[in-house]
Amino acid sequence: MGVAQLVPDVVSWYKVLGSNPGSRSVGISTPMRIGSLWAPGPESSNSATDDLIYTPSNNSYASLLIAQNLRPGSTSPYNKPLIIFTPFYDYQIQSAIYCSKKLRIQIRVRSGGHDYEGLSHTSRDNPFVVVDMRNLRQISIDAEQKTAWVEVGATLGQLYHTLAQKSGTLAFTAGVCPTVGIGGHLSGGGYGMMSRRHSIAADHITDARIMNVDGQILDRRSMGEDLFWAIRGGGGTSFGIVIAFKVNLITVPETVTVFNVTKTYEQNATQLVHRWQYIADKVDENLLMRVFLRSVRSLTTGKRTVIASFTTLYLGGVEDLMPIMKVKFPELGLVEKDCTKMSWIQSVLFFAYIPNQPLNVLLNRTTPFTVYFKGKSDYVTEPIPVDGLIGIWRFLHEEDENMAEIQFSPYGGAINSFSESETPFPHRTGNIFMIDYGLSWDSPGNEEAEKHLNWMRRIYGYMAAYVSKSPRGAYFNYRDLDLGVNNYSSGNIIGSYDEAKVWGMKYFKNNFERLVRVKTKVDPSNFFRNEQSIPPFPLQPICLRAS
Repeated sequence: MGVAQLVPDVVSWYKVLGSNPGSRSVGISTPMRIGSLWAPGPESSNSATDDLIYTPSNNSYASLLIAQNLRPGSTSPYNKPLIIFTPFYDYQIQSAIYCSKKLRIQIRVRSGGHDYEGLSHTSRDNPFVVVDMRNLRQISIDAEQKTAWVEVGATLGQLYHTLAQKSGTLAFTAGVCPTVGIGGHLSGGGYGMMSRRHSIAADHITDARIMNVDGQILDRRSMGEDLFWAIRGGGGTSFGIVIAFKVNLITVPETVTVFNVTKTYEQNATQLVHRWQYIADKVDENLLMRVFLRSVRSLTTGKRTVIASFTTLYLGGVEDLMPIMKVKFPELGLVEKDCTKMSWIQSVLFFAYIPNQPLNVLLNRTTPFTVYFKGKSDYVTEPIPVDGLIGIWRFLHEEDENMAEIQFSPYGGAINSFSESETPFPHRTGNIFMIDYGLSWDSPGNEEAEKHLNWMRRIYGYMAAYVSKSPRGAYFNYRDLDLGVNNYSSGNIIGSYDEAKVWGMKYFKNNFERLVRVKTKVDPSNFFRNEQSIPPFPLQPICLRAS
């Protein structure tokens, strides 16, 4: 049956089962929601199936599918889902699992749509449906216990906004992009500007609710510690559909300090970046200095130059920050007027490049800009020598100005307080900083894309001499299909463990093996799969030995 012929069948199944939870018997007969976190039941008018199912013929289909990165959707052979399913209630997710099993089509789960390779809303190989979790975005905060239940359809911006409404000093350690969805960010790690003081987001997950392959809703106690371990850094969509996370919140000072000091190549940017590598992971844990590297045209000479922007958060006042900088990094020449004191929530706006905006801007689910984008990541365990940095500058000059950006994000501090195996996120002690390579362009077309992708692969090859080895590490939340993909050809839906190990070891190191064991236990048929999902071990033939 062709893809076009599948759509009516998919719609009819989803309508019947999405509107009638009693028609299924796949684990739970009624919706399960706990406490004030959960919205009213299915008698609400929002449960009408017309509000749940969007096909390419619906006017809202394109707006629901929009993604900030246009590249994945422009290259995949089946780049658009048969339908977009937008559940309001748990039982409707259960219906999606049942229907997709019945029709033998893949499910892609999307909370914010920021996957670097678009795997939450595209597929290279098979027809699929998207379960879009945007309507499951309730947040319930217990300020006294300093905990929160957050549904995965919420965004980081919504969480930060809700915290600010509740308290001036309650916060959460996670990323700087407010439109990123909770589901992907937390399940893949979650680095942010407070990670040196409070580690990554996944380290603060204390409970979760996930729907498994049988349609059962499990919490930490009922899912068991192995599965709970796996979804805190190993990616949730390999194992089920995560509905909500419970997290520990953190306390921040009433006043924090930020600065963004930019130096050009002519202002000794090379030497400053080189020196930064020796202190970035060792300074006070309350201090996190990121470095953003770009090639721009000088306003004074009209020639291209490299700039290094030292973008910094200090969890404290400027009076405490200045002595630290004078001792640890005097070369930067920081002065008090470079610094701005503000509340933590104002710093969220600052690092999202929307300063002085009303807090409600954090509730926006999309940004006004869409581009074609490719990203990669690396980990650095020894400082890059000056000659190596100069080589990076040459690569930056090859691309048009401001199109390529390389971020150096420091590690150390609280990140190192966890062992490599405590969660699937293994990038702990020994890493000075993470590199995020980002390249964006505006023009469509395969020829244009290939030109930029070739640049990205060449600089990635150049950097091999300066980054971690055996394996060369990568950050799962900066997904990169160049590292390898699962092969589901010839009807092999289990995939290849050996193929997956190539990319899996880069993301997870030795934790990959345990992730495969968990996958084999909870989803042996590999129902939840994509081009870089954790595979189960293949079924082994039973060998009989003659007595």
